[in-house]
Amino acid sequence: MSYSLGDDLIIDVSDTKGKPCGRVVAQVATMAEEPADKLRWWSIYREPEHELVGRIHLYVQYTTAADENNTKYGSVAETVAYDIVLEVAMKAQHIQQRNLVLQGSWKWLLTEFASYYGVSDAYTKLRYLSYIVDVATPTADWLNLVHELLLPVLMKSHGTATLSHQENRILGEVEEQIEQTLAMVFENYKCLDESLVSGLAEDFRPPTGLAASALEPAIKLYSLLHDVLSPEAQLRLCGYFQTAARKRSRRHMLETDEFVAGNSEGIKMDMVTFTTAYQKMKSLCHNIRNEIFTDIEIHNHHILPSFVDLPNLTAAIYSVELSNRLRSFLVACPPTGPSSPVADLVIATADFQKDLASWNICSIKAGVDAKELFHLYIVLWIEDKRRALLENCRLDKVKWSGVRTQHMTTPFVDEMYDLLKNTLTEYEVIICRWPEYIFVLENAIADIEKAVIDSLEKQYVDTLAPLKDCIAPKKFGLKYVQKLAKRNSTCPYVVPEDLGILLNTMKRLLDVLRPRIESHLRSWSSCIPHGGNSAAIGERLSEVTVTLRAKFRNYMQAVVEKLSENTRMQNTTKLKKIIQDSKGLVLESDIRGRMQELNDQLIGAINHMHKVSEVHVFVAICRGFWDRMGQDVLRFLENRKENKAWYKGARVAVSVLDDTFASQMQQLLGNTLQPKELEPPRSIMEVRSILCKDAPRQKNSGFYY
Repeated sequence: MSYSLGDDLIIDVSDTKGKPCGRVVAQVATMAEEPADKLRWWSIYREPEHELVGRIHLYVQYTTAADENNTKYGSVAETVAYDIVLEVAMKAQHIQQRNLVLQGSWKWLLTEFASYYGVSDAYTKLRYLSYIVDVATPTADWLNLVHELLLPVLMKSHGTATLSHQENRILGEVEEQIEQTLAMVFENYKCLDESLVSGLAEDFRPPTGLAASALEPAIKLYSLLHDVLSPEAQLRLCGYFQTAARKRSRRHMLETDEFVAGNSEGIKMDMVTFTTAYQKMKSLCHNIRNEIFTDIEIHNHHILPSFVDLPNLTAAIYSVELSNRLRSFLVACPPTGPSSPVADLVIATADFQKDLASWNICSIKAGVDAKELFHLYIVLWIEDKRRALLENCRLDKVKWSGVRTQHMTTPFVDEMYDLLKNTLTEYEVIICRWPEYIFVLENAIADIEKAVIDSLEKQYVDTLAPLKDCIAPKKFGLKYVQKLAKRNSTCPYVVPEDLGILLNTMKRLLDVLRPRIESHLRSWSSCIPHGGNSAAIGERLSEVTVTLRAKFRNYMQAVVEKLSENTRMQNTTKLKKIIQDSKGLVLESDIRGRMQELNDQLIGAINHMHKVSEVHVFVAICRGFWDRMGQDVLRFLENRKENKAWYKGARVAVSVLDDTFASQMQQLLGNTLQPKELEPPRSIMEVRSILCKDAPRQKNSGFYY
């Protein structure tokens, strides 16, 4: 076997039963001093106590062969002498971190010494490396120098020539230390800084997007030490970058540890602390997102081997850990609604997930899924909001009873719809990202709108009571006839101011407040992906519209019917009686005189309605009343088609009705009245068609609305 003078011959000694007794360490240099002395006694020591346990008699034959390039030999072991000279040289030139290269006369001396004494090139490089690794830094200059020194040594060991035992021992030691330094480089690849003596930033810094200078020579050196085609080497290198991601992630998480440490239930905190907590979580999402984006930039420098997909490798770590932190945080600090800080976190989380998808990051099991994280909270928010607004609709909670606004409506409705509008605005952030929540929100709004309508009716239940007889289906039994007789004996009906407020409110709901909500809701249909059920948006609200419109129509018809009943309470204002009594009258003025009391009553009713109702309700009731009076004339004539004796009276009566309603509406509303609103209603047109026998008949008679 080939040995150099710096090598040791190690002999393990066992007893006859194979039990280890100790170890003999024989220095080759000692044997070389007296080669003729082949039979010697050597001490046996038990390690690690280094206890002398005996001696052994060995016969060792040692011969030396002259090196062809060697001309002279010293009296000491060549490698030992070289080590001494190298150590002195390094001390003289102050070899230390970032000052690694021997220069000048010392470099020349070491070269000449190695050549003169036959110290192999591999040994000189390995011994030099043994010093360099002791002052290792994760910097490009250190890594490049190590690669330069190690390359010829490894080429020799892999070639026909072999390294001595001593060289192999040194190589094993330096490789272990080099591996540690490479691990430091890869596990801190975002913290490397060539401007620092240590090469490593002590403080935590955000990623820059630039690949550190040390990264490329580190990969080059790793490839020299390992067969990068082997799965083991690939897994090991990938493991370093995964460790780096965990370290970076852990450092980012420190900012939010205080909110999740040891908590399994919600923390009680003030608004300032709550806002701060959510802002820190939002920053965490942005920071982790930047880490992955930086890995993409580094990956695009094409420094790393092809098997290292850095973005996917680290994103799998970052996304899972961020998801776990978000989940723990939401449990510890549960969001009570889509307030501004919560909305910001929802946006940051959803954008993080969206960015990963746009960067072609592979799907990550247990990674960030924003919708899954917030789903239960969103459903709970909507339900809590529904319950809170339903609570506001309770009769004992309404605080605006009897008060009216500038629109002559109850403030309760405006207040409730302001709350609904604010609710839709709050959920804009949610709907724009997950439009499927439109339907959950719409169902809640529909329930609240129904409750608003119910609450209105309960608030004005006493006001609506007189109208019930006109709304309920007519059953002509004995009880109904008795009730009708009793009702007709009472005082004339006067529309209460509260009824005006109710009708004005319902009209405002139909024309202004609800369309705003429906429009806002339908505007979100563009958020629904192609092929989604966007047509279904607003179906629940449409159901409420139908219900509200029917109630409004019924109440308006009931008011008109009540006003019409007023005209039939006395013979002097009963239109049918006036027309009947006009049969014998010749002059139109006489008939108009008989109409005067009814005309005064109509004018009074119209003026009173103008006081208690807003414009649209006023016009609708006036035209409904006008139409209802026309129906009385129409029914009178239809029962007497063959007798035209009453046609003159009917013609004058209709003319008086037209003049009264049109002039009063014109006088009270002026230019705000539309021309079509002054046109005679259908029943009047029907009457005229009967009175003018050559005119076409209009069979479609009905209420104005």
